[in-house]
Amino acid sequence: MKSTLSIRKVWLMAATASIFVASCSDETTVFENPEDNLVSETDQSKLDNSVSFDRAGVLDIFEDPIASAKRSSVTGKDEEEQAGDYPLSLVAQIAPPSFTNGENLAATHVALDGDYGYVSYNTVGQDYVGAIDVIDISDPTSPRVTSRVYYTNADLNSIAYDNGYLYVAGGVDSEKSVTATANSLVAKIAVSGGRMNTTNITYGFQEGFNATDVRIIDNKAVVTSGQEGFVVVYDKNDLSVLNEAAFLDLRSVAYNGNEVAVLDAAQGVSFLDQNLNTTRSIAIESDFGVDAKRTLDFLDDNIIVSEGIKGAGVYNATSGSFVEYLPILTSPENAEPGEIVTNGVAVNENVLLMANGAGGLSLSETNDDNTVGVGVIELTGSINYVATKDDYIFAASGKQGFQIIKLNRPDDSLVTRCEDLTAYSGSSYLNVNTGDDFAFNGYKRFYNINVGGNLLLCGSWTVSDGVNINSNGLFEMNGTMVVGRNYSRRNVSINSGANLRVEGNLTIYGDLILNEGATIEFIGDDSVVNIFGSVTRGADTTVEGTFRDVRGAF
Repeated sequence: MKSTLSIRKVWLMAATASIFVASCSDETTVFENPEDNLVSETDQSKLDNSVSFDRAGVLDIFEDPIASAKRSSVTGKDEEEQAGDYPLSLVAQIAPPSFTNGENLAATHVALDGDYGYVSYNTVGQDYVGAIDVIDISDPTSPRVTSRVYYTNADLNSIAYDNGYLYVAGGVDSEKSVTATANSLVAKIAVSGGRMNTTNITYGFQEGFNATDVRIIDNKAVVTSGQEGFVVVYDKNDLSVLNEAAFLDLRSVAYNGNEVAVLDAAQGVSFLDQNLNTTRSIAIESDFGVDAKRTLDFLDDNIIVSEGIKGAGVYNATSGSFVEYLPILTSPENAEPGEIVTNGVAVNENVLLMANGAGGLSLSETNDDNTVGVGVIELTGSINYVATKDDYIFAASGKQGFQIIKLNRPDDSLVTRCEDLTAYSGSSYLNVNTGDDFAFNGYKRFYNINVGGNLLLCGSWTVSDGVNINSNGLFEMNGTMVVGRNYSRRNVSINSGANLRVEGNLTIYGDLILNEGATIEFIGDDSVVNIFGSVTRGADTTVEGTFRDVRGAF
């Protein structure tokens, strides 16, 4: 695989066997306040312009044909005509940083904490250029880049946040650096209120061609470096080395609260005690690729390993026994097979997400018995890494940058208030004729909604091709609805005598059209409307209630 994460093979000689090293390498050095090769972005307009809503809106899911066939055999219906589960929407994209001699950056990793997301970037090819973004996601409808740092002589492959500091791992050209004594680096950068402080950065350098991952564990920073590298345990306060062990080709480190696991592309998974002794291992013969990003993480009693073209391998963490492979659900864009590889995995309740490079971001459902693939989310770019928190998915997607996706799960309170309603199961073309009176709860993707009678929807819904409320129709929504896409806008039209009642969040990538005599009513005190087009009002139209107008469309 030629991933956008490049782990180069041009540097120092180091240990070539996977052995325990009792003492710390003399080559590992810590420096403070190096001023070479570091630039802070001071142009706020450039940061603001990095946020793009061009492709924001409803996301389709290219469904896995095998999983779809299984569902169809149960329902007895043609799945292509059914409203789909998982009504996702793309909130925004953050374009990769770009500067002179740094025009080819790609997002590699994401860390989340509170109201902020932290993104690392590197450069494909032989140039060592990287960057870090701090993104304010406190208002998901309007993310902002609040701070940015460029590295003109370092790739950044992984990032972690802990207690007011960012820790980044990557590679540096030590021959061009005043301070670097080896080619794998870890840096500690203070961050507060969404802004990085670059006046007192602490660095550590270790052997290996490129640092591949960093994880904060209690008072330690654990860093892996790739070919001919090490797993090194640093004191997270001053990055002094506490311990290290040599491995052949480390790609990732994970922690489950009791023990550390590392992924060695040459051998498999090794479990380490506090002294970095290998207590047991899982031999894995998969081709992890040369210079490619691969991650692992614990999930309950198992450990999930990104295994390239095989997808994700699931193993029992205690016995090491193989459980199952989670296959790659290939997107319909027919990417080159060598670029369709699993780079990382993330889990959010019963949703499992796989970052599959050019194969996109796939979504599967997990339960106690098995994992069933749903499909590939309609995103652009090569997905290098995925993180998820609460109702959001955050994807590092190569040259497409940082993408924010909303799951649009129904609020628990909505489920309670609408618990007696029937869950919607039917066509993606929801048509309510004059005289019909329908009410549903649920969590679906629609193509179109047309209301002539009365319709109540409780839950979360996306509509890719618009909503029309005919004369004297009544459409009540309680929850979340997203209509259209910013690059393919669709409208919500309310005709004469018709009424749209909103309690919750309504996002329209298009126009809200109130024809003569139409009414839109917002219920309660917390409703939000986010209209990317305009509001068109005919004669005798009515807008009632209290609501937050995100973009000032009214």
